Amino acid sequence: MGGGAGTRLFPLTKERAKPAVPIAGKYRLVDIPISNCLNSDLRRIYVLTQFNSVSLHRHIHQTYRFDRFAGGFVEVLAAQQTPGNAEWYQGTADAVRHNLRYFIQEEYDYVVILSGDQLYRLDFRLVLQQHIASAADITVAVIPVRRNEAKSFGILQLDAEKRIVRFVEKPQDAGVLDELKIPDKLRADVRVDSGRDRLLASMGIYVFNREVLQKVLANNETDFGKHIIPNAINHNRVYGYIFQGYWQDVGTIRSFFDANIALCASKPSFNFFDRSHPIYTHARFLPASKIVDSTIRNSLIAEGCVILKSRIDKSIVGVRSFISNDCELSETIIMGCDFYQAHHEAHELVQMDIPHMSIGRGCRIKRAIIDKNAYIGDDVVITDKTGAPNFDGPSYYIRDGVVVIPRNAVVPAGTNI
Repeated sequence: MGGGAGTRLFPLTKERAKPAVPIAGKYRLVDIPISNCLNSDLRRIYVLTQFNSVSLHRHIHQTYRFDRFAGGFVEVLAAQQTPGNAEWYQGTADAVRHNLRYFIQEEYDYVVILSGDQLYRLDFRLVLQQHIASAADITVAVIPVRRNEAKSFGILQLDAEKRIVRFVEKPQDAGVLDELKIPDKLRADVRVDSGRDRLLASMGIYVFNREVLQKVLANNETDFGKHIIPNAINHNRVYGYIFQGYWQDVGTIRSFFDANIALCASKPSFNFFDRSHPIYTHARFLPASKIVDSTIRNSLIAEGCVILKSRIDKSIVGVRSFISNDCELSETIIMGCDFYQAHHEAHELVQMDIPHMSIGRGCRIKRAIIDKNAYIGDDVVITDKTGAPNFDGPSYYIRDGVVVIPRNAVVPAGTNI
């Protein structure tokens, strides 16, 4: 599912679809669910898109190409108006309903529906095995969350056989939260100690039987989490698959920022170095990064970068980034550049002889996201804005305490944010 407007990730979604947002210096968010599918031997994949989808379409087209005899595909289904329906997608269920005519042309027994803005690694074959063994009509992947986190998720209650008996979307009432706590008889399966207050949250990952999916969409309900799943509990066999690994919804600026910076740890919770379950992305054929007289600690440096006499700590430097002399970066995400800029094409504000957009000399940047192709002039200072209210500046935004420099922005020399 990649059709949402991604308003919570603005301004990163100002000019691109949410699944096309870069992550970890060289990937896109959509690479995570697609790679999970490929590693699970699921090779007939549709990506449903709607808002700002050009870069997402380009990335998928350039990245996921199958041998014509392999029988697999990653196909984009963009929102379209038809004689029978002139409206755009109104929600996740409505998006699948709009495209159901394409799905029923394929031969399959089960449909796996995934979100496009989550960071996790899951073998969907395990979910399908439980789904089949329990004779379920629908299976929802669930994960234990803390009580203070539960208010942001759809919370489910399972019986002893892991059948879902109750579903509450983003419960706020303390009494309801108490009722939805994981019961003692399930704590062993969930691996939660008796002293911990945990609830089970929907991960937005669903498995449907083919006929059941067609049946539950034969109405005007627009969203799986808000409408389809709560209603199906009363009429279908709906089960929960309890997931124990790392899973992070990166649908907000704060969660996206924290998830990226966490990757810089020596032993991160999510491991991009897993040989058995790799994360795939577009092959760029860039040169090795050049690092000159610099100090780099606990950071990720993508390929094709140039870093000159700077200090970088707990940061991510994306593809084709150029960082000039005497810079200090801390807890900063630089998404990099889409191209190497020719010297004669340099921006009028750029006085240095550099290969492309960059971080200028003498910059001091802490807790910021620098989007693609942005130029930061000399002696720019961006300080920690933790606790500051959201704010829209002339060439920057503050969201969730993080300064975001949008795509293609120019921050003049000497600017203090």
